[in-house]
Amino acid sequence: MAIKTKSANVMARVEPEVKERAEQVMAQLGLPVSVVINALYRQIIMNNGLPFSLLIPTPPVSRAQMTDDEFNEMMLKGLKQAKAGQGKSLDEAFQILERGLKNDNL
Repeated sequence: MAIKTKSANVMARVEPEVKERAEQVMAQLGLPVSVVINALYRQIIMNNGLPFSLLIPTPPVSRAQMTDDEFNEMMLKGLKQAKAGQGKSLDEAFQILERGLKNDNL
């Protein structure tokens, strides 16, 4: 009867800065790298593919690319959201922007 091993090794080359930053996040979450890799592999099996999409993001449309009607519609939508309390505080908005800028530096 063949002996079944309890684990297998995975080797991958990763950019040092990406590895360091990802491991910092995992450390804050209290998760060892092996647990994260195992979870990713299980998700790949369950989804029969990657558990996230690989799409090239569409850049936001600039004001110069909008018609006046499109711009006014967008502004009216934002005004309605703000009046309904669906917006974010200035501090929250800047935190989101800062996180986005940091992530762009990967």
